[in-house]
Amino acid sequence: MPVSPTNDILLPLVSIVGAGPGAVDLLTLRALRRLEQADVVLYDNLVSAEIMALCAPGAVLVYAGKKYGDQLDPEQRQQAINETMVAHARQGKRVVRLKSGEPFIFGRAAEEIRYLREQQVPYEVVPGLTAGIAAASLTHIPLTERNHSNAVLLCTAHTANYDFEQLDALANMLHTGTTLVMYMGLSNLGRVVETLRAAAGPAAIYVSAISEVSGPGQRLVTALLPDIEAALAEAKLPMPVVFIIGKYACSLDEAAAYLIP
Repeated sequence: MPVSPTNDILLPLVSIVGAGPGAVDLLTLRALRRLEQADVVLYDNLVSAEIMALCAPGAVLVYAGKKYGDQLDPEQRQQAINETMVAHARQGKRVVRLKSGEPFIFGRAAEEIRYLREQQVPYEVVPGLTAGIAAASLTHIPLTERNHSNAVLLCTAHTANYDFEQLDALANMLHTGTTLVMYMGLSNLGRVVETLRAAAGPAAIYVSAISEVSGPGQRLVTALLPDIEAALAEAKLPMPVVFIIGKYACSLDEAAAYLIP
């Protein structure tokens, strides 16, 4: 059952906390307080070392992340996370499940909450800034702008198995100026580009790829859709990479170079 977070004395035993895109100063104040109060922190792979350093000195730190190429069964891994949260909570410990970005954007927070509810463990959710939105702001790419784009779609390219109905919808969104914020696309880039080129037709579609969002190594690569694979092959951006795709998906700092009005 969810618990109101307004009174720290009545804190729930489990806090599912968004760590934001990586930079420590992009954490919310509430997230910071929960880290300082936690007895146990289960943290994801992409949570930065600077954020982990904010955990209470005596907190037990449990790695619960995954990364591209892991061979662990995802269902077994998730079940272990669920059971670990509950086991510590039943010992009266305050548990933080620390997720990169925003817990409800392409994470498994919903599954964890369902398990906590089944086990009757009180919980709360502390929102975080998702990497896709942060990437746009930090590189000066307007996701919506008057007279250009009035909609944004957050999506994942983890499988890139779009059917024809989805293709038609995607094509229409691109043509009408909707901006796509795409996660987990680097490893499937070839299929993504092929799919989007078929959807977009001859329209000029820009792709901005942002690596290591908000970190000291953040990098931006922008190219037209047909050229993005070659540009990224040359740039050799490290994961994680967020893609911003659309008719106006170009940094205001670089717009003149790409002739965007």
